[in-house]
Amino acid sequence: MPKPVCVPCQRFYRPRHNGTHLLEGMPAVPHAEPGTSHPENWQPYKVWKADLWRCDGCGHQIIAGFGAFPMWEKHHPGKMPHVNHKVNDC
Repeated sequence: MPKPVCVPCQRFYRPRHNGTHLLEGMPAVPHAEPGTSHPENWQPYKVWKADLWRCDGCGHQIIAGFGAFPMWEKHHPGKMPHVNHKVNDC
């Protein structure tokens, strides 16, 4: 599979951490604004394992290569795993 490409730098992204944990949020209020402006309007929904990639030209990072299924969901019994990154969007 080809590696992701940084369009401005015209370079391939390089893998930095395989198996990083990403917390996917879900809105806690109607019409929650995606992103970081109002994180209090989001609650934990799923934890995914994915791969963190970085452009060695500009330092931009992306997360890609998600597993087929989440490793944790809010309705699962048990403790939510430690997460390295978050996304508040749907």
